[in-house]
Amino acid sequence: MTALEARGLQTFYGKSHILHGVGLTVQEGEIVALLGRNGAGKTTTLRTLLGLTPARDGNVSLFGQATTAWSPDRIAALGIGYVPEGRMVFTGLTVEENLKVPLERPGPWTLARVYETFPRLLERRAFRGRQLSGGEQEMLAIGRALMLNPRLLLLDEPSQGLAPIIVRTLFQTVAAMRKSGIAVLLVEQNVRAALEIADRAYVLDDGRVVYAGSTAELARDEDRVRALAGASAERWSGAA
Repeated sequence: MTALEARGLQTFYGKSHILHGVGLTVQEGEIVALLGRNGAGKTTTLRTLLGLTPARDGNVSLFGQATTAWSPDRIAALGIGYVPEGRMVFTGLTVEENLKVPLERPGPWTLARVYETFPRLLERRAFRGRQLSGGEQEMLAIGRALMLNPRLLLLDEPSQGLAPIIVRTLFQTVAAMRKSGIAVLLVEQNVRAALEIADRAYVLDDGRVVYAGSTAELARDEDRVRALAGASAERWSGAA
């Protein structure tokens, strides 16, 4: 089943035209990477899909329901989890209190399972959010989203500012979600790490999709991977 389908998204911030006809799909149990340099429109795409920054034109469908005009809380109630850039944990609450913030939805993800997945959170369960390292905060943000038992999880830059060993742990967890049927849309600056775990990729440049295809194909094109890291925008021209 198609978890997410977006077509022709046109999104603005005031008079600034950010997304130009963006379209993408994510299937159940699939990991899709949304890549692009800073300012390409990746976070705006996530916000548009979630109804946080509504599109002026275009359509969004989640699990077969047209959600373009829905409020963010109604969209979340479909089983959509979101881990925003910067983690946004509640710094004054303990780890366990943070994990208990989401409304409970039936499913396999319980407090015990989150602690099993992230043993560090179990060790830190009485610590407040502000006392955690960046990696621990990211684990907490993902764990909190999993407590919703999401059918679709949107992750915005989960590796940002983290040590490589922590990134590997987090990405192993994300890869394992595929087996449980969770669909994942992953926005990530660590291109090579994202390509290792994702099934397909979309690349944005200046708010337009300039590549849509398999991650294996993209990974084989070293010039494109280097361009994606910001070496040159010109070589993406005509790649769509």
